[in-house]
Amino acid sequence: MKEERAQVIALQALSWLAGNEELWPVFLGSTGGSVDDLRENATDPAFQAAILEFITMDDDWVMAFCDSIGLGYDQPLRARYALPGAENVHWT
Repeated sequence: MKEERAQVIALQALSWLAGNEELWPVFLGSTGGSVDDLRENATDPAFQAAILEFITMDDDWVMAFCDSIGLGYDQPLRARYALPGAENVHWT
């Protein structure tokens, strides 16, 4: 996946999170930032990666997000891997 497509998915994920009354406060708490901070950093690829990392922590969140925009369930994780920082993931 190209980085530009990954960024679009991340911004869609941010929009989905902002509209989710249950998850939005959890996301804000996990970032430690304010809504203004999030607006300011929305176009930062590293922040976008963090959005996707948050959503991909839970299969139910992935499915709800993907179902809301007609996206394949594998796409949020693929998008995460296309953004900065994924090359540092070590599973051993």
